Amino acid sequence: MQVAKPVGRNASALKYDILSALGVSALAGDKHRQRLMLRLIVLITTRYNWQINELSIGRAEIARLWSVDERTVKREMARMRSAGWLEVKRAGVKGRVTVYAFDLDAVLSGTADSWDTIGADFTARMQARHGGAGTSEGPGAAPDPNVIPFQPLTTRGRGGVADGLWAQVLTRLHAEAPALTNAWFGQLSEMAHEDGRVTLAAPSRFVAGYVSTHLMTQLLAAYSALDPSVRRIEVIAAGV
Repeated sequence: MQVAKPVGRNASALKYDILSALGVSALAGDKHRQRLMLRLIVLITTRYNWQINELSIGRAEIARLWSVDERTVKREMARMRSAGWLEVKRAGVKGRVTVYAFDLDAVLSGTADSWDTIGADFTARMQARHGGAGTSEGPGAAPDPNVIPFQPLTTRGRGGVADGLWAQVLTRLHAEAPALTNAWFGQLSEMAHEDGRVTLAAPSRFVAGYVSTHLMTQLLAAYSALDPSVRRIEVIAAGV
């Protein structure tokens, strides 16, 4: 995972940030999302070991914490695993409960649409952590130098400068969605563009995954409006 581990001097700030992101994102969703994310928060706050990234708990105990039956627990835990939030670290055997691990990147990627609701400083901290900078000191910290605002003439591209079609795409995206461009599209660079296929590089797996999952429609529309031959875009993590 690219996100900083919530241990050490700034552990408390990062833990609060994670829980804040989950809570605000839950409140912005429907009742089913709210309930699922509240159940996730309860697991984190009651039984999760932050230092070793382990959730060691049996189905019966979860059912008691959630005030549901074990069948509901089985279904909801499967939903969390399907979303990529949880993975089985050690399968349960007779006399031992299943041990889970949280993928904090996956958890937070599902909340990114709500970061700006908390505040611009929160968004900057999350971007810095996911970008691998890992230098944010928590609330009140100065903006990380690796969080780059949108600059149409100097945004990274092949050779370090966005030019040609990619620069036009970024300008179009910024005109339509400046916040998304500042937060996400501006971090990308064009690696290849041929035969109707575009390959873009992102600074981390988190950014690549988020753009691919949540923002591909806008990205493809902007490219296609300027070059109708573009039919496919792939976003990869640079250096991975």
